[in-house]
Amino acid sequence: MIHVTAQRLLPYHVRAAVFDTRWRGLDPGQVRDHLDRVADELERLNRELITARTEADRIRQAVRQWQSQHRGCRRHPAGR
Repeated sequence: MIHVTAQRLLPYHVRAAVFDTRWRGLDPGQVRDHLDRVADELERLNRELITARTEADRIRQAVRQWQSQHRGCRRHPAGR
């Protein structure tokens, strides 16, 4: 049985999903294959998200460092 909650959907939620059986229902093998593909895609997206957040943190830190190193610098108009 699938229960909807407020927590983020994670790959293991998809892989652990169990559905009630119904007469003339869907092919369980096809459903499981599709859920596995969805879970694989969630894993890939989560890895990309972690990589993007790590890179954003690195860039933020570099900008802060650059700002602190150049805090006293001033631009002077050309010709002065």
